[in-house]
Amino acid sequence: MPKLKTHKGAAKRFKKTGSGKFVRAKAFKQHILTSKPRSRKRGL
Repeated sequence: MPKLKTHKGAAKRFKKTGSGKFVRAKAFKQHILTSKPRSRKRGL
């Protein structure tokens, strides 16, 4: 069986740490933040 190719969309979003775990950015924290209150942004 041939080797599986890396899913490039996932490769750009996730990063593997030294211990082998994966880290990712949280959603809803990139733009349109001026209209959201500080308290709501803290919870994101």
